[in-house]
Amino acid sequence: MVLGRVRRPFLNMTESGAQIRNATLDDIASIVNLNYALFQEDAGQRDPHMNLNWPIEEGHGHFSKLVLDGDSLCLLATTGEAVIGYLVGYLLHGGNLRPIKLAELESMFVIQNWRSRGVGRRLADEFLKWAEQKGAQRASVTAYAANTRAIEFYQELGFDPKSLTLEMGFK
Repeated sequence: MVLGRVRRPFLNMTESGAQIRNATLDDIASIVNLNYALFQEDAGQRDPHMNLNWPIEEGHGHFSKLVLDGDSLCLLATTGEAVIGYLVGYLLHGGNLRPIKLAELESMFVIQNWRSRGVGRRLADEFLKWAEQKGAQRASVTAYAANTRAIEFYQELGFDPKSLTLEMGFK
């Protein structure tokens, strides 16, 4: 028996013919696999200190909690039986320092041959619509500074740069 909030699934077609729907616990393996691919492609090229196996080691538990959490959204993009993309986001309830409700887009990935066909935009649009319906006052996403394609994509959606993290290593 699975305890937790059951989400009403929705289906929505993208321009490419892909369908966007809410993920269920049955979809966790697909989310983990796509998140692993994201880690390899994005962090693998840009952060030599990242544990690239985190999705395999910790992803099942992490994403299972998010699928069941009423303050999170887990979406899948599918075509037929194939899962071609995902998006995971959640709400952060502000504290005294920054007292706002923030929707954080944690991660999103679309497999290579489905990019630039509206799938990522549709996933992001559904996330932003959900965030607004949940009463979020702001939405946030983080991208590697060197990932100019992702930054341009998010800016086209209306995200603006907010902060810059600088890092240095020691010998």
